[in-house]
Amino acid sequence: MTFSDLEKDMCSWRRHLHQNPEFGFEETKTADFVVEKLSDFGIKNVQTSIGTTGVVATLKLGQAKKQIALRADMDCLRIHETTNLPYASQSPGLMHACGHDGHTTMLLGAAAVLAKEGGFDGTVHFVFQPAEEWGQGMNAMIRDGFGSKILFDEIYGLHNRPGLPVGSFEICPGPFMGAEDGFRIKVRGRGGHASRPQDCRDAIVCACSIVNELQNIVARSVDPAKLAVVSVTSISGDNVKNAISSEAVIEGDCRHFDDTVSQTIEAAMRRIAQGVAMAHGCEADVDYERVFVPLVNDVSATKYCLDAAKEVFDPASINDNAARMGASEDFARALSLAPGAFANIGNGDSAPLHNSAYDFNDDALVYGMRWFVELVRQRLPVINVAN
Repeated sequence: MTFSDLEKDMCSWRRHLHQNPEFGFEETKTADFVVEKLSDFGIKNVQTSIGTTGVVATLKLGQAKKQIALRADMDCLRIHETTNLPYASQSPGLMHACGHDGHTTMLLGAAAVLAKEGGFDGTVHFVFQPAEEWGQGMNAMIRDGFGSKILFDEIYGLHNRPGLPVGSFEICPGPFMGAEDGFRIKVRGRGGHASRPQDCRDAIVCACSIVNELQNIVARSVDPAKLAVVSVTSISGDNVKNAISSEAVIEGDCRHFDDTVSQTIEAAMRRIAQGVAMAHGCEADVDYERVFVPLVNDVSATKYCLDAAKEVFDPASINDNAARMGASEDFARALSLAPGAFANIGNGDSAPLHNSAYDFNDDALVYGMRWFVELVRQRLPVINVAN
């Protein structure tokens, strides 16, 4: 297989995956495709059903004991695609709107190169993770032995970034991506006929007041020097046109980099919800769930990522002090298992992530693949001993 042939194959693989998206823990056909390709590359040590639908392939060369892991995500989003591309999703309501099809393909490409050419001494684990989008996949893999039975000394991953030119690379040491907490506030009032509000306790009006007051949490409860976002993303009631709602549900999420901020947000949210509900003659219950933890890059591992990037990307296109992002990433939980780091590569002038018009830029595939390969060869070097 020539380098040009591999590029063409990667484009074909990516578009196949794009046409056949699968939601978290349902990536059975995706996993089968990954396993088929790994077998074609001659990689025999392939473990399946790690974290329900995850795949871990292991390639060992030489005598060195050091092991590193490279991770890609496989799942899609519940979004109906509107790109009208020839390879658009064939599954209505499901779409690779975050580029996981590209991430999986880049890691497959790296596995193909390393299996054929080697150039390293040690062990590489190619990790294909399910259910990243809702923050459950890495924990599921950990429960199935990732990090305890499948061991490694370092772990690395990457993500595409729309708006960053193709051929660009960015990373920063320390906190890089935020935590995500999800919340659900259920307001209980007393419903009734829309013509007789005096007989009711309107859950919708109460919920609207709670939503307004939630906007004060960041402004008045959180240290201004710390990042915090509280977003209400959904509100619903009984949905009867001529009836005052007896219940209303408010949902949303919060982003931060600091557990003390999370505790502050939760406490303020409970106080506001219950206090406003009481003022309206209603009751409110708050469910607050910590879904994603902050992604904090190891300082040394960040340097290793940059060292590899310098061999793949133009130096002028490398940013070693990228701005922190409020978005979350399930890879963060893997960093509790071993030192590692996570980076972004450019996806060019594309639609945003999680948008129905998004598409992964195939021109970026070769950059991610080459970076993975270079990282392996630098972290697991072949030592030539002169006679």
